[in-house]
Amino acid sequence: MKESALKKGAMTTVCSFAPVENPQARVLILGSMPGVASLTAGEYYAHPRNAFWRILGDIAGATPDLPYPERLQRLRAHGLALWDVLQSCERPGSLDADIVPDSMLANDFAGFLAGHRHIERIVFNGATAEQSFRRNVLPGLDANGLATGLTLLRLPSTSPAHAGMPYERKLALWREALSR
Repeated sequence: MKESALKKGAMTTVCSFAPVENPQARVLILGSMPGVASLTAGEYYAHPRNAFWRILGDIAGATPDLPYPERLQRLRAHGLALWDVLQSCERPGSLDADIVPDSMLANDFAGFLAGHRHIERIVFNGATAEQSFRRNVLPGLDANGLATGLTLLRLPSTSPAHAGMPYERKLALWREALSR
């Protein structure tokens, strides 16, 4: 029922996945909320035209042709963690622009960062992830001193909805951000 409601574009509450954790991670990659293809597959960035796994394949060997668990292991081996800013929200379909602002519930970043003390950089997969984090998460982290020393960096979205930038340019920006 939930899957068919998502496919028809009906307004529904969607929930993100558990984080791809790595206690030694130095970089946390954040999206906003999985799209319909990802929610249906139960995998981050499952839409075949999303460039995420292609980019992470070129950077960390997590190529789209590998089985999903192996891709996640390659991310961990490269010192990366992966999650979404939002735990849940209301949204028809997959577009970030359709997220109902008053429905946004952020994930527990205070708890996550407390258990992942090596994280020095948070990179955002697109503008919505960054804006949601700065609006819904960062004030609480700042108030508790948990944002001190963190570098926050927005990267171009890997979504097929944001195809205006050539792949090679996206790859270069992602490579630079993940290799610092």
